Amino acid sequence: MAQPSTFLIEALRKTADKLAKGAPYQWGHMGSCNCGNLAQEITQLSKAKIHEYALQTRFGDWSEQTSEFCPTSNLPMDIVISEMLNAGLTRTDLKHLEKLSDKQVLKRLPANNRYLMHNKRDDVVKYLRTWADLLEEQLLEKINIKNVVVPAKVLV
Repeated sequence: MAQPSTFLIEALRKTADKLAKGAPYQWGHMGSCNCGNLAQEITQLSKAKIHEYALQTRFGDWSEQTSEFCPTSNLPMDIVISEMLNAGLTRTDLKHLEKLSDKQVLKRLPANNRYLMHNKRDDVVKYLRTWADLLEEQLLEKINIKNVVVPAKVLV
């Protein structure tokens, strides 16, 4: 699971908001699919540039691109993926995002609403918002644990 950070949480929420407001979405387009829209937010590259980089690098969707990822290749798509990983995502997160399949995210949805279609805009928005909420809770929990004061009696 991704490393929670305010940057990543904000990127997920901004991506969800943009999609909800009608940002270009096309699941078969590397720059405007589930991962492509998040990549736009994280890298500030256009959907066209991300798609171009993907086609220059190798064949396949985001799942295949991340499987073939090499951090030292300096291939354009590997640079995009590196930026996403530096934002706290994992390669597995990207694969799950493309298929809307992370079990930790899905189990937070109502039982009758867990079967998301990976290529349906509204389902992507729901997944991104739920994931952002999960990461925010993890971040707050992490902060609270660091700020816990142990009574002196316990330390003796």
